[in-house]
Amino acid sequence: MTISIRKTLAVVAAFAGLTVAAAPALAEGGGHHLRDGGFTFEGPFGTFDQGQLQRGYKVYREVCSACHSMSLMHFRTLGEKGGPFYDPHAANPAENRYVKALAAEVQVADIDNETGEPIQRPGIAADAFPAPYPNHTAAAAANGGAAPPDLSVMAKARHGGANYIYSILTGYHTPPAGLKMTNTQHYNAYMSGDLKPFMPEGAATPPGGFIAMPPPLAQDGLVTYDDGTRATKDQMAKDVAAYIAWASEPHAVERKQAGLGVLAFLALFAGVTYVSYRRIWKNVAH
Repeated sequence: MTISIRKTLAVVAAFAGLTVAAAPALAEGGGHHLRDGGFTFEGPFGTFDQGQLQRGYKVYREVCSACHSMSLMHFRTLGEKGGPFYDPHAANPAENRYVKALAAEVQVADIDNETGEPIQRPGIAADAFPAPYPNHTAAAAANGGAAPPDLSVMAKARHGGANYIYSILTGYHTPPAGLKMTNTQHYNAYMSGDLKPFMPEGAATPPGGFIAMPPPLAQDGLVTYDDGTRATKDQMAKDVAAYIAWASEPHAVERKQAGLGVLAFLALFAGVTYVSYRRIWKNVAH
């Protein structure tokens, strides 16, 4: 009976291993293998590069925020520990001078306390990031019927996380010969989709699919980095992907560090338990 169970478990484990091995990391299926951004925050010991997060925020603010919202993000979050503008000398994130300056750069819809009329005022640290459109319908109407998705947790919502975002942003290529497309479609080698129905009969099916978003990083130098880093298309894509990954889980590094502390405690506790066991039962036959 025991041998039979062991054999069954072994077969299941082997099948699971084959299943995992047979499922390579694709861009939501149908696209090229995702590009590896070599991000510093990957792995159990990884941490975010604050300089990269600052560059990524600038790309989001000056390029992506024209269409994409981040409704779950507040300006004060930028100043939290591990964030792009964390300042250990600030009393708290809301008092962070960089955060206050960044918030003041945007206009936020509010209500006048005296007249009750709608007004626009400079943002404060407690404000959420303003949305580029008043509602989903307006967003879709302004973008050919496809509303740009919110980026607050995009890295958590897509298989591959930051590598998925990095791959999509750098995956715009010249459409394969014969591919039938509309004016609102763009070919992306890392996008999911089956392009066979849109290719001439008998032609090889290219990887990738259609995406409604035009190339947002169409040329180098769309932003000017304060640290002097050259703003190539690849660099901007990598930086904004890192920033979106951080925004999707701002406390990821703290969570990983807490997990390592728990594992260390459990290892120590196991050692103490073993020594106690040997000491208590060393003269007892069992």
